[in-house]
Parts: sequence; C-alpha cells; structure tokens
Amino acid sequence: MALRPVMVNIKAVDHAAVGRFWAEALGWSAYSPGGTTYVGPPGGLVWPDPVAVGIDVVPVPEARTATKNRVHLDLATTSGAHQAELVARLKDLGAAPADVGQGEVPWTVLADPEGNEFCVLEPREVYRDTGPIAAVVVDCADPRDMARFWGAALDWDLREVTDDHAVLRSARTGGPYLEFLRTPGVQPVADRVHLDLLPYPGDDKTAEVARLRALGAADLDVGQGDVPWTCLTDPEGHEFCVLALP
Repeated sequence: MALRPVMVNIKAVDHAAVGRFWAEALGWSAYSPGGTTYVGPPGGLVWPDPVAVGIDVVPVPEARTATKNRVHLDLATTSGAHQAELVARLKDLGAAPADVGQGEVPWTVLADPEGNEFCVLEPREVYRDTGPIAAVVVDCADPRDMARFWGAALDWDLREVTDDHAVLRSARTGGPYLEFLRTPGVQPVADRVHLDLLPYPGDDKTAEVARLRALGAADLDVGQGDVPWTCLTDPEGHEFCVLALP
C-alpha cells in the first residue's frame, strides 16, 4: 500500500489565468475538464499522468495574503543562458520578482500572477532528467520527521535526509523531487499550495487514509463538504488531499 503525488493544487481567484500562466511557463497545456484548470504535459489530457506531477488550479473567492507559501515549485534549467531566457520569458508572462529573504543566490525567486512564489534554478546535474519542474519544495521545522511521515506515506524513495534537508523521488517513474527544507520560524498557515495524492489501482482509498492517520496525519475541514477526496494535514500541519481513483 502506498500513495503517489499526482498534482500540485494551487488556489487562485482567476484559475483560468493562473492556469494559462503555468502552462506557458512549463511548456505544457491547460485543460478545463470541470471547474478547475489542470496543467499537464502537451498531447491531450492524460490523468493521472504516468510521470509528471501536474498542476491543478482551483478557484477560490479570497486573494492570497502576504504570508509566504510553505510549498513552492523549483523549475529546472539546462544552462545559464536557458535560466536567463526562462526568467525573462516568465516576467513577460506576468511573473514578478519576489524577496523571501534569499539574499545573493544563484537562483531567481519569482511569483506567479497571484503572488505564489517559485524559483528558477541555475543548472544542476541532479535535475537534468526531471522535466520542467525540478522539485516540489516544502518549508518545515523538522526534515527528519517529514522524511519519516512522507517516506512511509508514499512509494517514493528517500534519497537524502539531514537535519536541514530531506529528499524523496519516485523510483518507478523519475519526474520531480519532493524536498523538505528546514525553515526557521515556519508557522502553520492555511496553505495556498498543497499536494494531491492518489492510491494505485487496486488499492483501497479508505484503507490508505486510515494508514496515514496512524502515521500521524490529522483530518482537516476546509469547508469541503461531501466530496470524494479526503483532506488531511501532516504532522507539521501541511495540508494535502487523498483523491479517489478515477
């Protein structure tokens, strides 16, 4: 029994516009199968994608506050020229420079049109085969505890764990990394960005949710009502959802 991350869920007032931004940013396509905008690799809607972690932009009535998101995307580049070109193109698409206290670093911090931070990384060999999304990065207080919980929750391999950093990646498909970064002073907040997980075919969603609770997950009520997915938080209060199999 295990789960797999299939989407990064981003809340937005204008989900169509934010979805278009991310589709153009990643070189992917935006699809509107229902009341959200799903962004995934081009060539037609395939869900769940066998390799990529997609983006699902969900409409909400309230604008984002000034509080820094605890989850963000890192984008991969292949050269210094590619990084500079991508940053320029993203700004043309509506991204803005963001200051999250990063200081002088080789990567560039930007925010999407509704203020959600992300990073455009300098070329790194470790991300050479991830696709456009290098990593989903989660701010946390204790990467070791996050590695314990998420390593047991997912079927992804634990690649590294220290007091400052924990890294997981799928051994089956490759794709982006899931990284937990120790961030002093991080506080639980209502998450504007979170992960959506899915059981594998043949696995039971109810049993998976029970297993997560035994690992330390807690139920979360965000006003979702009677829906086919289950909203939970991990031991540090990061929101995530367990979706129903299609």
